[in-house]
Amino acid sequence: MALTGVLAAVRDDPALARAVAAARAGDVALLDVAAPVGARPGVLAALAAAPPLGAGRPLLAVTPTERAAQDLAAALRCYLDPTGVVEFPAWETLPHERLSPRSDTVGRRLAVLRRLAHPGALGAEDGPVRVVVAPVRAVLQPLVKGLGDLEPVQLRAGDEADLADVVERLVAAAYTRTDMVERRGEFAVRGGILDVFPPTVDHPLRVEFFGDTVEEVRAFAVADQRSLEVVEAGLWAPPCREVLLTDAVRARALALEERLPGAAEMLDKLAAGIAVEGMESLAPVLVDGMEPLLDLLPEGSHVVVVDPEKVRARAHDLLATSEEFLAAAWANAAAGGQTPVDLSQASFTSLAETRAHALRTGRPWWSVTSFTADAELAEFLGSDGDEAEALAVAARDVEGYAGDVPKVLADLRELVSAGWRLVATTEGHGPAQRLVEVLSDADVPARLVDTVDDVPEPAVVHVTTATVGQGFVSEPLRLALLTEADVLGKAGAASTKDMRRMPSRRRNMVDPLQLRPGDFVVHEQHGVGRYVEMVQRAVGGAQREYLVIEYAPSKRGQPGDRLFVPTDSLDQVTRYVGGEAPTLNKMGGADWAKTKGRARRAVRQIAGELIRLYSARMATQGHAFGPDSPWQRELEDAFPYVET
Repeated sequence: MALTGVLAAVRDDPALARAVAAARAGDVALLDVAAPVGARPGVLAALAAAPPLGAGRPLLAVTPTERAAQDLAAALRCYLDPTGVVEFPAWETLPHERLSPRSDTVGRRLAVLRRLAHPGALGAEDGPVRVVVAPVRAVLQPLVKGLGDLEPVQLRAGDEADLADVVERLVAAAYTRTDMVERRGEFAVRGGILDVFPPTVDHPLRVEFFGDTVEEVRAFAVADQRSLEVVEAGLWAPPCREVLLTDAVRARALALEERLPGAAEMLDKLAAGIAVEGMESLAPVLVDGMEPLLDLLPEGSHVVVVDPEKVRARAHDLLATSEEFLAAAWANAAAGGQTPVDLSQASFTSLAETRAHALRTGRPWWSVTSFTADAELAEFLGSDGDEAEALAVAARDVEGYAGDVPKVLADLRELVSAGWRLVATTEGHGPAQRLVEVLSDADVPARLVDTVDDVPEPAVVHVTTATVGQGFVSEPLRLALLTEADVLGKAGAASTKDMRRMPSRRRNMVDPLQLRPGDFVVHEQHGVGRYVEMVQRAVGGAQREYLVIEYAPSKRGQPGDRLFVPTDSLDQVTRYVGGEAPTLNKMGGADWAKTKGRARRAVRQIAGELIRLYSARMATQGHAFGPDSPWQRELEDAFPYVET
């Protein structure tokens, strides 16, 4: 909570104070709050901290994309207790696509649902949730009923547990037994040692038994299988799938074989208790029912849509894509060209239906946008003709300096002399120290602090570390928050830290305009294919563009299978960059999974070689350079990019 004091100062804004009072009273169902991008985390944090939201009623913040959700959650953790802010990720796959979501995604989702259903089950670190940040894709997708009640496999030092029983529970939770644990969702048993890789942790865990007593729980490295530090919290292993093969699910799969002959092979394996790729696409007819995410939030919880104009556009595209997959994914699999079972319960719901359901069940629907709400924008922003109160926070975005250090110093010097309350943030302690030095050399009073716990004092720049993305300026409050992105002008360029957590497929997303027929491309789920063309198809009366990729035929003598990738899903497609012409993969085949497995092993081998190389370099005596010169400092100050 590095910026608690900034939050206390922001609450004095009259519009935000009115919104907080409305959240406390719970008597305003519709509210549009206009606020600049940099002030939005503070606005949401103030709303989340206001009773009755602070009393067990989490706030649900809806963003247009997964990346926006990650950035917003990181910023909120600077204003609120980080343990109370959680992200609810969306599947990488579509509900009716015959592909399963990744186990780490499922694990993170189930961890959030478990906390919502049973807060405090694991102590303070697992206490009540204050804010749930979710992309609209996750909010619109129905969930299997009862996911929050699924019991994780828990073990701590000193617990009594039968190892055979623990193994059965892991298998029931969709973990795969292997000889050596290398991937999330796997476990191995060697004598009295149990290795488990839960989908929610960075390293697998090694549980050592003495008889039926758990002696110790340690993390270990995948590369060399060596034990690391002791994990005091113990093992917490949520299920790896959202559809588990219970006796009821297996019986339903067996009964469906004749009604859905095109999926007979999949259903036959499910009936035998074997998990298969894409089994989640049959969830509506295998489980006891589906429910929306909103129903898992307590009544009175507020839904706040961030950037409603973008959320609405994204929701429209998702709904159209979902309907097309529902019509196409199973039409060819069923006799007569029609699906004889109803799978629509798993489809994305419309944003209007979700909004109506929230209001009908006593959950206010608010929005935070950059636009001041008025009659012309009411429909566009999601008001749908209902009367919504409109408030505008008296703040603006920071003027872009684009690395103009003299102008930054001049403006800060002027604001300090005027008695403003100023806070500057960096993403690392080193840059923060350097910023204090630069400000002090320019006769700008600056102070390096670990956190801004109280309302910042005027006439001094408080420099701290925080990840808030963008800052804001409030002239009525005489308050300004500046970030590295505001000062150095790199808001549009990802930092090194951002690049590490950004999926590589998003960084290297294919540009369809640069593809030529016959070029090789790689799909995240299906593997290597050949680009054919861009086509337009009518979906629900609207024309949409698709990238057509051809794969190897599923049977000899037949033409190659074709995949139609919507243009809004191109983040899963990259160019093939191998040195020679590759062999095309089969859609849904195991060869692509084996290829990725070999690549992972090769990466681990290279990583081991790099570790040995850098260990040798660290053991070598280096050259001591002289102190930095004034010219070097000037060069560093003028450098507008992120150092690697």
